[in-house]
Amino acid sequence: MLQGRIIKGVGGLYFIDTDKGIIECSARGIFRKSKITPTVGDYVKISLLEDNKGIIEEILERKNILIRPRVANIDCAVITFSIISPNINIDLLDRFLVLAESQNIENIIICINKCDLASEEDINLIKNLYSHIYKIAFTSTLNNTGIEDLKKLMDKKVTVFAGPSGVGKSSLINAILPNASLKTGDISKKIERGKHTTRQVELLEAWEHTYIVDSPGFTSLSMEFIEDNLDYYFKDFREFLGDCKFYDCKHIHEPNCAIKEQIGQAIPKERYERYVRLLNEILERK
Repeated sequence: MLQGRIIKGVGGLYFIDTDKGIIECSARGIFRKSKITPTVGDYVKISLLEDNKGIIEEILERKNILIRPRVANIDCAVITFSIISPNINIDLLDRFLVLAESQNIENIIICINKCDLASEEDINLIKNLYSHIYKIAFTSTLNNTGIEDLKKLMDKKVTVFAGPSGVGKSSLINAILPNASLKTGDISKKIERGKHTTRQVELLEAWEHTYIVDSPGFTSLSMEFIEDNLDYYFKDFREFLGDCKFYDCKHIHEPNCAIKEQIGQAIPKERYERYVRLLNEILERK
């Protein structure tokens, strides 16, 4: 059997990228009976039929799967925010980072777009908060700043762009893939929010072994399900977890807390405060 990756699915047909090119396939009925849905990003094994068509025989084990958008085996998430228009929201940025960490995505990149509008103070704020734990790309599609740096970070990976509306995700993908011709939404000047312009999940091949998910990115910011692991998803906390006096330490009121000892040192005070606010929010909702 031939192995490949689903790059698009339309009306029960799946397009598989293989060593023999793109092959249109249907899925065996056993998947439907077992309530298993082949998903864009899945690695699959197929048997070949005539006319360069095939049948999906097996779906290989997934390392992760996003629900919205529904896509499997993501290697990289580019968490994209703009400096202004709309103004950067650090609290929301941390929420997106926590969500990306919770999805078992190995490579997480912070992309600060519209950096041509940024002051040195703006740039330093982001660097001071995140440069010790994440790769950061400062980009501008207006003058093509940082695009090559971002492409290097995405090389040989399947990447999803995520972030709030209006920050330029589609424009960035257009800059990386000039032939993709994604529609870019006009920013509403009244409400400072962009309009969603992408509809169907698809893997766009940027260059060899490098794909971009054509989708608005994961959009659900519900975090109730990560209460017990929230501290782990704050990446700068990880090396100190397990050093607290209490094994179930929440790092708020407990004595001899290793996390609190690092505030203002390895852990920026602002990051810790956002952890506390987010944990309290989750607990209150429960």
